[in-house]
Amino acid sequence: MTVITSSTNPGDLSMTMVAEFDAAPERLWNLWEDPRQLERWWGPAPYSVTFTRYEFEPGGQCRYCMTGPEDMKIYGWWRMDTIDAPHRIEFAVGPSTDDGEPVPGHEQMSGVVTFEPIGARTRMTVLTQFADTEQMEQMISGGMEQGMRQQIGQIYVLLEAAHAA
Repeated sequence: MTVITSSTNPGDLSMTMVAEFDAAPERLWNLWEDPRQLERWWGPAPYSVTFTRYEFEPGGQCRYCMTGPEDMKIYGWWRMDTIDAPHRIEFAVGPSTDDGEPVPGHEQMSGVVTFEPIGARTRMTVLTQFADTEQMEQMISGGMEQGMRQQIGQIYVLLEAAHAA
């Protein structure tokens, strides 16, 4: 398993996951930068994800649909705030309506992903910042941590398949 630590901090309303991979930062960066590669790992099983808009640039807007069992659909948006290849991505995230627009009155979360070379490996840290205690409790109790662990595990599978090819 690639997740080496996972922690929540109610005091600063955050959740942090740290994972290490046998890949260069640039390879992991590509898994975020290319929406078709991102779709292959970002939805935790058994969910699939389709990005209908993906502007990987500062200020860029992203829209997605996550499809689960029995054709259940969850829509969401991202706003890319900082892109510093291949070191750091900062973005805002939240639920959207089926047309991709943010759900009115719903507080957004923010995310920061960093890529740190460690010899031939890369440490990826994902920090999620919640808007308030209620949102944090809802997301954690709703399975966010387990879902993120699955997502990160799928990165490992993609990298392994590339090594075997």
